[in-house]
Amino acid sequence: MRCSLPWTVLGRVTAWRNASSRDCGDQAGFSNSSYVCPDIRYCRCLPTGRYCGRQPGSGAVIRSDEAKEAREDGGEAAYRRLRADVLLGRLAPGRKLGLDGLRSIYDAGVGTLREALNRLATEGLVVAEGQRGFTVAPVSAEDFREIADLRLLLERHAIRLSFAAGDLDWEGRVVGAHHKLAALERKLLAGEAADTALWKRYDREFHHALIEACGSGVLLETYAAAYDRYLRYQMVAVVFRGAVAADQHAALLGCALARDAARAGEVLEAHIAGCVDQVLRSRALAPIAFEARSVPATPPARRQGGAR
Repeated sequence: MRCSLPWTVLGRVTAWRNASSRDCGDQAGFSNSSYVCPDIRYCRCLPTGRYCGRQPGSGAVIRSDEAKEAREDGGEAAYRRLRADVLLGRLAPGRKLGLDGLRSIYDAGVGTLREALNRLATEGLVVAEGQRGFTVAPVSAEDFREIADLRLLLERHAIRLSFAAGDLDWEGRVVGAHHKLAALERKLLAGEAADTALWKRYDREFHHALIEACGSGVLLETYAAAYDRYLRYQMVAVVFRGAVAADQHAALLGCALARDAARAGEVLEAHIAGCVDQVLRSRALAPIAFEARSVPATPPARRQGGAR
């Protein structure tokens, strides 16, 4: 079963909060921070992620082949949840990922979890240690600089292509993405509490909108992988640079509408360099322990607010 909607790792399904008529009623303890595809066709008994075997709202039992397909899709769900928890810092850098402990957290079998962790290892988000299992990839100043340089290289190139090819609809998507990001940044600047995951989701959507007209699927895929590794450092450090970052986003919007790729590249370079400098100067990475730790019996806490 494939989702027909674009998937973003930071996507949320807030509609489930009031979805009692669309599921089996087993929503005890459900938090709207669960990462579930909004195009899912069958009831998923949240927060465990298990399928109840009934279609939303109908009470009808689905066919056995569809139930099998739904169970198989649980492997993808476990991968996405693990990936989101690594990227958002809920699974701390250097943490030991014991399969037995993960089973109770992600409600998946050992084989499913091992496959998901091996996928994350190929993305550089998890380290496979042979017979010793898996750990969340550590963080370091040197690695952050290298990832930031790669992001700048890819995004700058994609901006040139996108600005040259983008049409009026593309401009509308860029404006819309910036509108959401700017609205949340205004709340942060006013000192209001904000969801850091939602903030970074809007940030990601805006930067993606800038380059989505580049015409290269390979470039977009490569950029997304680099951006997500860059995002992990931002979430670990939880850094909001205030009006400087907001002004740079507004400048990038202006460059897009003016099709000024050269100026956009300069703004982007200052934007990324400023983030790296602030993270390193604040020593936000220094307190993080890199020693392996056992996974606790309870799921990682969902981070709310705390943007600085």
